[in-house]
Amino acid sequence: MEITLTVNGATHRVDIEPETPLLWVLRDSIGLTGTKYGCGIAACGACTVHVDGQSIKSCSIPVSAVVGKQITTIEGLGLGGKPHPVQVAWTELSVPQCGYCQSGQIMAAAALLASRPKPTDSEIDAAMSGNLCRCGTYLRIRSGIRRASELAERT
Repeated sequence: MEITLTVNGATHRVDIEPETPLLWVLRDSIGLTGTKYGCGIAACGACTVHVDGQSIKSCSIPVSAVVGKQITTIEGLGLGGKPHPVQVAWTELSVPQCGYCQSGQIMAAAALLASRPKPTDSEIDAAMSGNLCRCGTYLRIRSGIRRASELAERT
């Protein structure tokens, strides 16, 4: 079945079964491989993307559920050709260790800051609890979110 999606501001037509998880459409059909496969059951957050500005786990949502919505992946997160404040903060503070989960972490952090520009530590912990980091960089992730909040305030 042909399905039309809007991903990172561009229109994509894909011939795919409607129940196919969005993750596989992004990676295999559209070629956006920044979104990672981690668990397949929406437990780890490596596949986090934004749908209409909300953070979602793309491994567990069928592509048919996002037709007509704005999908943003890590590749489309920057603002006007510039990196998003979360991406800048991650680089400044060397947040990642292995890096595998970080696109999902960044997407979840960006969604948090869009709704709570100056989150408390407990709000950060709650918002990020669905994104696992096997390397345990949680303190650096929290610091990165605080730094991104400061950077966003300046722009």
